This record gives sequence, structure tokens and C-alpha cells, in this order.
Amino acid sequence: MSNINRVFFRFPLFHKIYLRQSFSYKEKNYLRIHRFLTGNTKMPKTALIVLAEGAEEMEFVISADVLRRAGIKVTVAGLSDKPVKCSRDVVINPDTSLEKVKDEEFNVIVLPGGICGCEEMSKSDILGELLKKQEKEERFVAAICAAPTVLAAHSIGLGKTLTSYPGLKPKLDSLYKYVDDEKVIQDGKLITSRGPGTAFDFALKISEVLAGEEKTREVAKGLLLI
Repeated sequence: MSNINRVFFRFPLFHKIYLRQSFSYKEKNYLRIHRFLTGNTKMPKTALIVLAEGAEEMEFVISADVLRRAGIKVTVAGLSDKPVKCSRDVVINPDTSLEKVKDEEFNVIVLPGGICGCEEMSKSDILGELLKKQEKEERFVAAICAAPTVLAAHSIGLGKTLTSYPGLKPKLDSLYKYVDDEKVIQDGKLITSRGPGTAFDFALKISEVLAGEEKTREVAKGLLLI
């Protein structure tokens, strides 16, 4: 009983000592100590959704909405810092520009479709470098509809299994193992999907790999998808 009491009364002192000394540690060690003391061992997952002029708005909005419902921190980055007019004239204000977040790390980079938007993304050197870094460091890349052509333009995931909007198969089937009859394909860290009608399936798959099956099922149930 006395041993238990000694441990109990020492713990607050231990807590205070580590908080006072934490600034002498490197940042990573401080964070580990802080998480131990507070019980907060899980950091939020992060997603970067890239938005270009002419993007397919359904694919963008559904992806951003579903991921946020799953507790994933979503950053929307435009190729510039200006409002983006999407393929059906919906105007969206990005959170930031790609230039401002190019040195940050995200668990997944998401590319919506839209032919014009994908042409712009295919020409973006900043996005190309970001995707190559994402692939090299083995983090997720997700592309829907026409966006797999952006992957091809930047030589991302070559030889992997994927799908896309059907009309774009001729541009992809010589570089990838193309699948016609699946709504969503995951090959390792690469996730692809076919178009606006599969956007929920696409977003839920990203949610599943980042937030887990239980949370994804909760989100899908709330959306009346199951």
C-alpha cells in the first residue's frame, strides 16, 4: 500500500519535471513526451487536394467532404492562389497555393479529374516534383477520372494497375495495367477511380486506408450510402 502511495504522489512531480525540461529536447522528443503525458498518441491524417482551372467539381467536393467527415485534415491547394473556376462554372477558393505547401508532407495527394484541369496539372513542374517525392517516400497518391493522365505525364506509378474515365484508356494502357470493370482500384499506395459517379467510392477508399474501416463505415452510413 505504501509503495502505491509513493508512486501516486511522485507522478505529478514527474509530470512537472518533464514539462520544465522539455525545451532542452529536440522537437520530436518533446512531442513524444507530450503525447505520452496527455495520452494523445494519434496525429491526424492529412490530405492535399490539388485544384486546377477546369477541375471536375463533383469529384473535388465529394472527396473533400468525405475525407473531412472521416476526421482527415484536408488542405485544398490551387495551382495558383486565385479562385478556381471548375468545369461547370462553379468557382472555388482554395485554402492555399501549391507553391506555399510544396515542402509539406501529406498522407495522400488527391487529384480530381476534369480534362482542362488535368491538362494544367500535367504541365505543373511543382506538382510533378511533389508527386515524385510522394511516391519515393511511399505515401498515397489518388487520382480519379482524367487525373490518371496527370500521373502518366509525371511518370508516377508506371506499370501499376489502375483505372480512369473510359475514354482515356488509350492514353494509359501502354504504361499501366489497365482495368475496365472496377469502380476503384488500389495498387499499393496508388488509388484510382473512373469518374463523377464513382466519386463516393473513391473518397471512401481513401478514407478507409487513412482512417480505418470502422470510421469509413460510420461516414458511409451517415451519408446513407449503406
